[in-house]
Formats: sequence, structure tokens, C-alpha cells
Amino acid sequence: MKLSDPYRIAYQALSASRLRFFLTVLGIVIGVASVILVMSAGASAQRLILGQVESVGSNLLAVLPGASEEDGPPAMAFGVVSKTLTNGDLEALRDGRNIPEIVDAAGYVTGTAIAESDSEDIVASYQGVSASLPNVETVKVESGRFFFPDEDTRMARIAVLGSGVAGKLFPNGDALGKVVTIKRIPFTVVGVLKKRGSGTFSSTDDIIHIPLDTAQKDLLGIKYLNYARAKVGRTEDVDRVKTEVYRLLNQRHDIEPGQEPDFSVRSLESTLDILRSLTNVLKFFLVSIAAISLLVGGIGIMNSMLIAVNARVREIGLRKAVGARPGEIMFQFLLESIIITLLGGIIGILIGVSFAYAASLIIPKLGYDWQFLVPLSSIGVSFGVCFVIGMVFGLYPARKASKVSPMEALRYE
Repeated sequence: MKLSDPYRIAYQALSASRLRFFLTVLGIVIGVASVILVMSAGASAQRLILGQVESVGSNLLAVLPGASEEDGPPAMAFGVVSKTLTNGDLEALRDGRNIPEIVDAAGYVTGTAIAESDSEDIVASYQGVSASLPNVETVKVESGRFFFPDEDTRMARIAVLGSGVAGKLFPNGDALGKVVTIKRIPFTVVGVLKKRGSGTFSSTDDIIHIPLDTAQKDLLGIKYLNYARAKVGRTEDVDRVKTEVYRLLNQRHDIEPGQEPDFSVRSLESTLDILRSLTNVLKFFLVSIAAISLLVGGIGIMNSMLIAVNARVREIGLRKAVGARPGEIMFQFLLESIIITLLGGIIGILIGVSFAYAASLIIPKLGYDWQFLVPLSSIGVSFGVCFVIGMVFGLYPARKASKVSPMEALRYE
């Protein structure tokens, strides 16, 4: 038998049953396209999440209430409310005599309520923040101004709007000088921030910023902080300053040596490591779900090849009668199975990449910094999995075909 004969026979066999061939390939196409699309979406979503954290600044330390493992998520991630971080702690961090390397620090409290303007009312997130926020984060004012320090301490009822919420509350004009009502309390708009881009879970442009003390006492009725951020002068000093923050707050909270602190301090890098771990687990989970469709496609291949074996008993018997060996018959059916999976894999990769590219064009229009990312590993894995599926699910039908007796052909004469 010539080397080209198995490929010619495979082409003729697959062409003779085009509908079954198409449906079998379609199962693999859907499975591979799903894997490619999920891996691409996972990589893009991970880049979006990490990009949002990195955009805050590379030399920041986050101080969070409640104890947590150094390499695990903070207590607030589980919905645990801790009241151990106070305004006094924030002032201690800002006092240059305690930790000179800290340039500035800001405290934060958050909430959600209905915000009303003269013409619109929306459900909005508000954030009580220190007047020092622009010195800590990369926040820039597009029009108007941010809070003055004395406005924070005297509980001024003023607000600085994110660009998104400003457009929603005042779609027809300038927001400066207008009034926004939150929980029946009027706040005069003194500034609008420049657009920063949408985050993964919420848009930073859709937040109403009000003075910290005002938010604590007038809106939330609390005396503690949800979290604080401290800006370190030099990035290389972050780890050392982190140790100093633990020392300072341990003293303030009367934490004895060896006792677990009732707060945690995270650097940007440690936060990024945690987010990478969490998003990698999520990507693996999603890919595993998408891979189920590949398994279903493999079962479809086995079913199709078993049907082909039963339909081609006469052909198999005649080929054996003229000298074809069992190994050649087995190779023939394995070849057909592998051709189906590889062809489906190629088409699936092209479709998956196309959908991923389309998503990279559509999602940014919704305000998200979504990049077109298709890991090369996903393409390599898809090809490898297709080959393995073709081998594994084509093996049993191929073995069954190789065991057909030449006498079986007599039944079809």
C-alpha cells in the first residue's frame, strides 16, 4: 500500500458522509473555540484587574482593618466589617515625625445611596476621602477644585464628582456650583475629576467624593475607616516603610510582641501577587468548564467512527482479503479521527481568535481598558488536546475495525 493511499482513502471516506463529517467537526470547533475564547478573556480580564491596581501607584501601602494572612485576601474581601482603623491612625501615618518616608496618606470610607440633582436621580457610590487624596493617588481635577484641608475638618458639605457620575447627574450642562442630594443632605459640587477609566468591579469615574469627616458623621454614622493608603517617597523604601507602619500601629493599638495585629498592611506588589493567584485560579476553573465541550466533541468523534466502521465492514473485509494488515486498517481509522480533530481544531482556533478580537473592539467602547490577548499557550494546548482526542477517541473504533474478519465481506455481497 502506497503512503498516499491512507490519505486518499480518508478523503474519500470523509467526503462520502459529508453531513456526519460536518457535525463531528462542529463539536470540536465549538470546544476549541470555547477554550481559546475563555483563555483570551481570562488573560484580558487579568490584565484589566492588574492594570487598575497598578494605575493607583507603584509606591503605595494599603492599611486595612482586621487581621489577615500575608498572602491571602483581606478580611474585608469576605464582607467582614472591622472597626480597628481610626482617623487617629491616619493622622499618625501622616505625621512626618513618625515615618519620614511617607509623603502623605489618605483615609477612605464608602457607601451607596440615591444621588439626586435638579433633573436626575441615580443610585451612586460615594466615597468619603481625605483632602490629601490628589497627593496620594493619580487623581486629577478637570474643572473646579478638590477639597481644602480645613473643609474636611469642619465637615463641609461639598462634593467632587467623577466624570461619569457628573455626566449622569448633569447631562445638560456644567456641574460646578450645582447641588447633589445624598440621603436628603445637599452637597455643593466644587469639582469634576478627569476620566480615569472603568475598573473591573465598578467604575472609578462613577464615584462621588465628599470630605471624610462629613461622610463618616453625616452619611454613615461611623468613627472608623474602611481603609487607608500611604504614599512612600521612593519605591525602594516600600518594604522597610511597611515594617515601620506595623511598628507604629502596633504601638497605637497596644499589640504585644507575638500577638496578631488587628490590621494588615499590603504593598502594591503583594496585592498584585494575590490578584494574580486568584485570577489564575479563576482562569483554570473557566478553562476546565470550557474543556468539557471538547470532551463532548471527542465522544461525538467516537460515535461517528463507530458508525463508519459498521458502514464500511465490506470495505474493511475486502482490503484484508487482498492483503491489508490489521495495523494498516487501524492506522486508517486513527488517521481519519485525527484529521477530523485537527481540522476542527484549526477552525476552532480561528473562530476563537476572531471572537476575542471582536471583544477587544466592542468592550473598550463600554469604557473598559480591554486588550486583545490570546496566549500562545492556548493555541499550543488546543492543538495538543485535539491530537490526543483524535487518538484516544479514535482508538476503540480503529481497534474494532482492525479485528473485522474478511469473511464479514461475504455478508455484503
